[in-house]
Amino acid sequence: MVEESGLYFLPLGGSGEIGMNLNLYGYGPEEKRKWIMVDCGVTFGDLSTPGIDVILPDPDYIEERAHDLLAIILTHAHEDHMGAVAHLWERFRCPIYATPFTAWLMVDRLREKGLENEAIVNVLPIDGQLSLGPFDISLVTLTHSIPEPNGLAIRTPEGLILHTGDWKIDPEPLIGQSTDVNALTSLADEGVLAMICDSTNVFTEGESGSEAGVRENLIKLVGELTGRVAIASFASNVARMESAIVAAEANGRRVCLVGRSMHRMAGAAKSVGLLAGTKPFIDEDDAAHFPPDKILYLCTGSQGEPRAALSRIARGDHRVINLTSGDTVIFSSRVIPGNEAGIFELQNMLTERGVDIITERDRHIHVSGHPCRDELKQMYAWVRPQISIPVHGERRHLIEHAEFARSLQVPQALAPRNGDLIRISKDGASVVDEVKSGRLYVDGRVVAEAESAAMRERRSMAYAGHVTVAMVIDGQGSLISGPDVRALGLPENEKLTESDWLDSIAEAAEESFDRLKRRARCDEAEVEESARRAVRRLLNQMWGKKPQVDVMVLTA
Repeated sequence: MVEESGLYFLPLGGSGEIGMNLNLYGYGPEEKRKWIMVDCGVTFGDLSTPGIDVILPDPDYIEERAHDLLAIILTHAHEDHMGAVAHLWERFRCPIYATPFTAWLMVDRLREKGLENEAIVNVLPIDGQLSLGPFDISLVTLTHSIPEPNGLAIRTPEGLILHTGDWKIDPEPLIGQSTDVNALTSLADEGVLAMICDSTNVFTEGESGSEAGVRENLIKLVGELTGRVAIASFASNVARMESAIVAAEANGRRVCLVGRSMHRMAGAAKSVGLLAGTKPFIDEDDAAHFPPDKILYLCTGSQGEPRAALSRIARGDHRVINLTSGDTVIFSSRVIPGNEAGIFELQNMLTERGVDIITERDRHIHVSGHPCRDELKQMYAWVRPQISIPVHGERRHLIEHAEFARSLQVPQALAPRNGDLIRISKDGASVVDEVKSGRLYVDGRVVAEAESAAMRERRSMAYAGHVTVAMVIDGQGSLISGPDVRALGLPENEKLTESDWLDSIAEAAEESFDRLKRRARCDEAEVEESARRAVRRLLNQMWGKKPQVDVMVLTA
């Protein structure tokens, strides 16, 4: 279809899941439309994606229009908002804009890919402004669980858009400025056509709470403990990092950072003048010689990540750090849905070592970085948009947020899906087209299509193993070698050994060959398919599962 000139919003990630945010704004007629990208983040793999740690949004639509992509603008430095840029930038090759803290981390990510001299990261001041084609953009200071979170006031010939990014209302954020209420109400006076807004905590009543309260409780809690203390938190929450340091120093302890992400975030924070009043961190080797009541470890791994610092400590395979009976691990974090199994396994390993566990259920030691319902209500009262477009949530979050916005007398609310091309005008917002969206998997050093044959095969192997059968035939259709069988992942017991499996599979393959007519026995493809079917049928009868079966037939 031919799209009209005007203002368009297109989410390619983050509208249907929490994470992997990629949002596009376009203005102009289709053939001359100019675009800006707001955030480009990742999500993470799970048991359904064996071998995959990092997942990217599929940017195919904007990649085809990269010559009209004016810039990538980052609202803040969380991985679900900036983590995909280094993986995908070569497809766009456009300028990047960010405030100092986010820019430092972005350059660090680009350096890992060898792109720091090609990808230009332009540093914007707090409350900065920039003009890109038809877009005049002003940064609006908000609060979140990371330094320098920004909303974007995007002015276009069609009207003013507020893109909130991630936010909450914290009157005492401890690090950085509090929410710029005057800027938000000034936007409302100017007239906000649409607000694209965070939906993460739309089901949670009340308010998310302040970092100041967490700091007070950490100081008190650490003072009650006598052994070694480890605090596990999100490394990107620099206010929480500072609170852990303050709690340690208030109770006569020094701090040792454990985990690459902790060191990286501390470096970024210090680069912009944060953590300036704290004592130097203690090296891991030196920390091991401190008395137990004089050291506090600040660790990565609060979500049970197997390769993170805390998991290595819990398994007892960390190079120098050992936690035992009388020591305490404080989880100053929440359980992200989907991570329950890993977190509980980690906590069980720590408990097995005699370590005491304290979580947010035991003490007030964590607050969310996203707005609950009372905060959403306040934001709508400040901004007074004509249209609400919820993002940053699963489908149920977006629908609930749209209904909540309508209950607050917002004239129109539209819950988008990834790939919905939405035209925004003074007459309202509507989906005018649906474009390609999806996921890409970072598989080692390769970025691959999410639903490739390789991933389907890997899932199959993870579920039911893999069997290989090799056979050699001659030109007259006689079997002269094999079947030779190799099997991975088949179960064994006292009645069914590995040799029983291999013998039964070889017999099934050979019988399938013998049943073929002489002419078919000379056709490698027919022999392979016949044997494959026979082996899968046998394994299903014996086991109740059908593993991945590969048959290789060679003609001598």
